[in-house]
Amino acid sequence: MKKRTKKLIALFMATMMVGSLAGCGGSGDSSSDSAAAEESGSGDSKEIVFWNIGTEEVDKAIYDKAIENFNSNTESGYTVSSVPVQNDNYKEKLVIAMSSGECPDMYISWSGGPMNEYIDSGYAQPITELFNNSELPDRLMDAAIEQAKYKDEIYAVPYMNISISGIYYNTEIFEKYNLEVPTTISELEAVCDTLVENGITPFALANGPKWTGSMYFMNLAARYGGLEPFQEAVAGTGSFEDECFIKAGETIQNWVEKGYFPEGCNSLSEDDGQARQMLYQETAAMSLAGSWYTSMMQQDSKEFAAKMGWFAFPAADDANTDASILIGTVGDNFISFNCEGEKLEAAFECATKFSEDDQIDFMIESGKIPPIKGVDEKLSDETSKTIMQAVNNASAVQLWYDQYLPPAVASVHLDTCQEIFGLTMTPEEAAKQFQQAMEEYNADKAE
Repeated sequence: MKKRTKKLIALFMATMMVGSLAGCGGSGDSSSDSAAAEESGSGDSKEIVFWNIGTEEVDKAIYDKAIENFNSNTESGYTVSSVPVQNDNYKEKLVIAMSSGECPDMYISWSGGPMNEYIDSGYAQPITELFNNSELPDRLMDAAIEQAKYKDEIYAVPYMNISISGIYYNTEIFEKYNLEVPTTISELEAVCDTLVENGITPFALANGPKWTGSMYFMNLAARYGGLEPFQEAVAGTGSFEDECFIKAGETIQNWVEKGYFPEGCNSLSEDDGQARQMLYQETAAMSLAGSWYTSMMQQDSKEFAAKMGWFAFPAADDANTDASILIGTVGDNFISFNCEGEKLEAAFECATKFSEDDQIDFMIESGKIPPIKGVDEKLSDETSKTIMQAVNNASAVQLWYDQYLPPAVASVHLDTCQEIFGLTMTPEEAAKQFQQAMEEYNADKAE
C-alpha cells in the first residue's frame, strides 16, 4: 500500500505539471468537467462509468455510437454511462480520482509511461484472456496491440485512430507562390522564407499546452539522430544532451527568430482551436499536427479540408538517418479498465463495439483511420490515403515523448521545450534539465 501511495503522489505531482498528452485528438469546452468530478465512481453496481475525452464532434459521436450499441444490445444487465472531460484537463482529473480512490470503471489513456504507472498503482486490470478470446486479435493491427501491453500482459483496448504527426499544408497557397512539397529540411526552410516574405506565417502553432511544440522537437531530433539517441537516453546508456537534441532546439529557435511561428504562440490554446483558425483564415499556410486534424478539419469545413494536403516531416540534409521514421501512435486512445468479474467482462464487451464493422465505417467517414487490419482498402479521402501510405512505408513509429516517458520526466521535457520556443532557455540548458530529470527517475526506480 505504501509503494502504491508513493506512486500515485509522484504521478499526481507530475500530472499537475504535464497538463495534457500529445496525440489526444479530442477537444472542446469544459462544461462537462464538473460532471466528471462528481461521477468518478459508478455508485450503482450495474452502471459502468466511462471517462473519455469526447467533448466535441466528431469524437463525441463516435463514443456515443459505440456506447449506445452496447447499451441497446448487451445481455449483461450493465449500462455504460459516458462522462466526457476536456482533453487538457483530463489527465489531471483522472489522477486526482485515482488518488482519492474514485477511479472510473473504464477510462481512456494513451499507452506508454502514464498507462504503466496507472497499472503499477493498481488502477488498470489485465484483460489478456478476455482479449485473446475475442475477435480483436484478428481485427486490430499488431502494432496497436503491442502498445496495449505491459510486462507481457494486455491492459487496454486500442481504438479511435492511427495518429501520426505530419505537416498539413494549404495547396492553394502553395500553388499561388509556386511552392513544391519539400523533401528536405532546407527545402522546408525555403518554403517558409517565401511565405514570410509574402506576409504569411509558415506554421500555425498554439503551444499553450506544450505538447504541440514538442512535435517539432521530436521530429527534428529523429531526423538529425534517428531513434537510437532517444532510446539510449531513456535506458541510461545515452544522454538527452546528445547532439541531435541540441540541434533540434537550435533549429526551433532559428525558426522562431525567422518568424516561422505566430507571435506569442506559447500563450495560444490548441483546445480552443486557435491554431486551426489561423489555417482557416489563411494567415498561416501549414501546421505540424497529429493526423486527428483530418477529421477535425472535415468536421469544421469539408470545403476547406478538401484543399489541405499532407506530407511527412522532411529529411535532414546532412544526416544519414532513416527519413521514413514517423512520430505518433497506432491506436491513439486506449481503453483501460478499473473493475473486475462480470463488470469487467461487460466493460470489455463495450470496448469491442469500437471495432465492429459499422463503427469502423462511421469512423472512416468521419476522417479517422482506425487501427484495423486492411483499413487501407476502406479509405477514400486523399489525405488519409497519403497518411496511411507513410505509415505502411515507415521503418518505425516513435511514440510521442510525453507518452513514452514517465510523467515526471515528460513534464520536464514539455516545460523546457516551451522555454525553447519562448527563447527563454538555450537548447543546452534545456537538454541538461531533460537529462537530469531522466537520471533522477532512473535512480529512484533503482532504489
